[in-house]
Formats: sequence, structure tokens, C-alpha cells
Amino acid sequence: MWWRQSQREHDQNSGVANRRKFKRLVIGGIVPGILAYSGDQPIGWCAVRPREDYVRFEKSRVLAPVDDQPVWSVTCLYIAKAHRRQGVSIALLKAAIRHVKRNRGKIVEGYPVDAEDKQPDAWVWTGIASAFASAGFKEVERRSKTRPIMRFIIAK
Repeated sequence: MWWRQSQREHDQNSGVANRRKFKRLVIGGIVPGILAYSGDQPIGWCAVRPREDYVRFEKSRVLAPVDDQPVWSVTCLYIAKAHRRQGVSIALLKAAIRHVKRNRGKIVEGYPVDAEDKQPDAWVWTGIASAFASAGFKEVERRSKTRPIMRFIIAK
């Protein structure tokens, strides 16, 4: 819910209230992203929705729109600890591309971390640039040393 609310709203709805709001989205028919499974066990999550669903972008200078093209944004990647560094992020990103294509989207955009030093896993919740590159994304803008804007253009 962090991307979907202002800082004030997110803080006011902290914890249980945000989980309830998220559940209401899903019950209401919104597909907020996709899951990765190992057997019947969920092991990964990728949040992907049209950019306009995420109010946090409205005030961001670093992640301001690149152009006026409608894009779907990947805002969060989570992989269960036992399954990290095994390509699950790349598989989720490729699945996100297919999901966006099925929903008639043309551009998938991500905002990964691209740091020279290894970052703690908790700090790379938007994904890492190398995973996006491995999934076919290309860097299209960089307004911050560690935060590229990467895109995948879906072929017609």
C-alpha cells in the first residue's frame, strides 16, 4: 500500500488498516500483482499496475514520468529468503510482462536499485537493475545515481 497512498495516509493506516485496504482492493476485483509459487507454496510477489494507481509518483522528482506514454509500473518485488538468488525475480518480471500484455498494456516500467555496493535485501524491495536487464528491460532515464528507470516495450 506504500505506493498507493501519501505518506500521511500510509502512516495513519499503518499495519492492520493497510492490510484491510489491500484486501478490499483484491475483493473488489483489482489484481494488484502476481505471485510466484514453488509447488503450492507462494515464494514471490511482484506488484504491477498502471502507473496512475500509485499516488507516490505524483511528487517524485527522481521517478517523474519519462514521457506521456501510458505505462504499467513494477513497484515491488519480494522473494522468500530461501528462494533468493535463484532467478525468481527474473521469472516474476517476465510474468509481469505477460500479465501487462494480456491487459493490453504496451510498456512495463520498473524503478530498481542499481548500487555499486551490495545492499541489504530489505533495501532492494523495488528490485535490482541486473534482474530487470536479464528480463529484457532497458534503462531509459536516470535522475539518481542508484535509481534507473527501466522499460520493457511490448511488441505489437
